[in-house]
Amino acid sequence: MFEPTADDYERWQRHDVRTRLLRFATVLITVPIVVYSWRILGINYDYLSTAGWAVGDLLGRMYPPNHGYTGEIVGPMIETINIAILGTGLSALLSIPIAYLAASNTTPNRITYVIGRLVITVTRTVSTIIWAIMFVILFGPGAFAGVIAVAIRSIGFIGKLLSEAIEEIDPGQVRALEAAGANDRQQLIYGVAPQVKPLFVGITTHRWDINIRSSTVLGLVGAGGIGLELTARMDVYQWQSVSVILLAILVTVLLSELISAKARSAVS
Repeated sequence: MFEPTADDYERWQRHDVRTRLLRFATVLITVPIVVYSWRILGINYDYLSTAGWAVGDLLGRMYPPNHGYTGEIVGPMIETINIAILGTGLSALLSIPIAYLAASNTTPNRITYVIGRLVITVTRTVSTIIWAIMFVILFGPGAFAGVIAVAIRSIGFIGKLLSEAIEEIDPGQVRALEAAGANDRQQLIYGVAPQVKPLFVGITTHRWDINIRSSTVLGLVGAGGIGLELTARMDVYQWQSVSVILLAILVTVLLSELISAKARSAVS
């Protein structure tokens, strides 16, 4: 049996020469890129030097929170939650046929597959806030634009995950239904849907949790919700009221995460 000597231990290297050279070259290339990227950011270091003082000054203006203002944000906060609920519900309904088209094992043909994938890609590419700006221009300021923005953005998320879940189903159940004479609609309802239903509920609940957070900022571009109230208070420098809004958003987001986690664990 081979027994390594003390010299063998001294000569041992974790990586061979080629790997070490490759790593060294990677560092040589990466460092200039990082330095160049940092320089083109155009950071104003004068602002950074006073950032600590500015944060302290802002926190001082926000404390103590204006508790008397709490009742005025109940309505906008409920509107924010409604935007998330309606937007998520609408996107869930629209995502089902799109996921059916985008799944390779259920789509009728190549053209419908490309259409399904294209819809998912386009809706996922644009962020919620950009969709909100577009729909505010189309429909005017208000919660309706926020609902549509949340719904369109969520189609890509739910549709993509649902189509992948459909592609991973057990084909045996569908083939058994086909052998028994079931048509395409019956195979979809009784063969595909029962297998992806728990995952669909989990995906939709998780997206609702994300949409709660997204909806809190839609008001910044006029799409309704608590963001509109936040912008109004910031414009008139009512920082103690702003702190109440931020605390309300924090509590709402924490509650939505708790509800989402409970719902997903219940269906998993």
